[in-house]
Amino acid sequence: MTPELRGKVALVTGAASGIGRASALAFAQAGAKVAVVDVDQVGGEQTVQLIEDLGVDATYIAANMSSAAEVESMVKQTVSMFGRLDYAHNNAGISGDQVLLAEYDEAMWDTVIAINLKGVWLCMKYEIQHMLKHGGGAIVNTSSTAGLVGSRGVCAYVASKHGVVGLTKGAALEYARSNIRINAICPGTVHTAMIDRFAGNDPQVLAAFAEGEPIGRLAQPEEIGATAVWLCTSAASFITGAALPVDGGRVAQ
Repeated sequence: MTPELRGKVALVTGAASGIGRASALAFAQAGAKVAVVDVDQVGGEQTVQLIEDLGVDATYIAANMSSAAEVESMVKQTVSMFGRLDYAHNNAGISGDQVLLAEYDEAMWDTVIAINLKGVWLCMKYEIQHMLKHGGGAIVNTSSTAGLVGSRGVCAYVASKHGVVGLTKGAALEYARSNIRINAICPGTVHTAMIDRFAGNDPQVLAAFAEGEPIGRLAQPEEIGATAVWLCTSAASFITGAALPVDGGRVAQ
């Protein structure tokens, strides 16, 4: 990673585990101070400790992405703690139920949309307000290959992740001349605790997931985190409004 992130500040949501933890660590390895955001305090504090073990400052912030007040406070706490906010990886999300559309529970639908889509809007709303006052920044939103193509049995998740792609593109155009770049990453199947739960911790199901990736394996969280950080560097300075598949070739089929 480039040392250009030294002295900068990154905020990562859903950072207690999986992609979020890997992203938070990648920002820290690049020199940025990190606000670690998650509803899971134990996991969040573990991520903070891993970052501090690298000799980098970090803080844990609890925030529910569906709450405007908590998201606004999350950004204010970050700026209060570190004095600025340069980068954000809006990564927090849930998978929701695995049932057909006609059987989907309305309350679960509302929860998935509130966290996965409304939450990304709220994060950008308050992150951008700060960035506009302080010269710009870069934002990465976690969508999914399910934000680019359909998938059976997870209709709310698919709808929310398609929404993240559209939200990213619209916001990127609105703030392109304000020195704020906004992109989405669209991971394929990543070997995280969420995927283990989705597969019922069945090795055969995980093997089937891996077989579905043209590259022949699952992604590791670190590969997705590294991509998120790269999009925040000057190496990606002419990229905004993109929905970047990080999927081993899955949507190229």
